[in-house]
Formats: sequence, C-alpha cells, structure tokens
Amino acid sequence: MKCPHCGYIDSRVLDSRDIADGVRRRRQCLSCGGRFTTYERIQKSDLYVIKKDKRRELFDKGKLLSGIRKAFEKRPVASHVIDKLADDIEAELYRQGKQEISSSLIGDMVMANMRNIDHIAYIRFASVYREFADITRLKQEVDNLADGVPKIELPSAQLPLLTDNGLEIVSKKGREKRK
Repeated sequence: MKCPHCGYIDSRVLDSRDIADGVRRRRQCLSCGGRFTTYERIQKSDLYVIKKDKRRELFDKGKLLSGIRKAFEKRPVASHVIDKLADDIEAELYRQGKQEISSSLIGDMVMANMRNIDHIAYIRFASVYREFADITRLKQEVDNLADGVPKIELPSAQLPLLTDNGLEIVSKKGREKRK
C-alpha cells in the first residue's frame, strides 16, 4: 500500500475492522511513520437490468436512488432511511447472484419496502411505476393501502378517560371561562 505522505510502497497494518461491505484497515508507513486508513471492498460483478422494452442496461444505483428520492420529496423521512432503502435493495439484488434482473422485480422490491416507510411516497412511486391509466386504478391502490393500515382501537379492558357526557361538560366549562 503506497503511503499518501511520502509515497513509500510498504506499510504495516495496525488495526483491521469489518465494516458493512468490506474491511477498514489502519496502517503505518514503514519509512516516514505516517498513519493512514484504507478501505477494502469486494468488487461486485456487473449486474444488468432488463427493461420493459427488452433492452439491457447496466445497473446504476444512482438511478435507483434518484427515483426513490423523487417519491420521498417533501416527505418527513430522513435521508439516511432513503439511502438505507437503496443500499438494501442493491445488496439483495447482488445476493441473488444473477447477472440479469428485470426492472419490474426491482420496482416491486422498492414498492414493498416503501409501503412500510411512507404511504404517500409509496403512492407517488406506484403511480409512476404502475402507470395508472385512470383514477379508479389509483383509488384501488389507495384503498388496498388503507385496508392494511391498523386502526387504533381501545383494548376491550380499557375504559375511556371521559364519557361522551363528561366530554360535553368539560367543553362547556371551557367556553364559559373564555367569556
């Protein structure tokens, strides 16, 4: 490993740690004593995406991330969550060990993960990805999404804090105080 300080070609490893997709090594130059860090990652084989029109295109994580970010635009979701989503999808694609993946499989993976993060972003992505022809198809998708959202209900053993009558009395007293 070439030293970034003096250019000497030999160094020793002081510390080695596994990171998410490789190894981080802390090194010391044998000539000048300078310390530096290197990152080693496995070089992944080429992955091709088969588009709807049967064209083959080299997988580009930047395109995937761009599409996901557009769906999450102006939504209250942290950028690290979006980055992790793209990283997880990319890792899963490489984990499958195939050289060619259909774009529809990638779109389905994105939608499955988005559904659990933000419903509005999910609908935005779905409207572009599924190319809804009319409003009824979009409404069906929203209804399907709404059916899966759990409704908040009180446990059967829990009593409400105020009865309807008690709530009405409290609101009347609040109006009287304001007068």
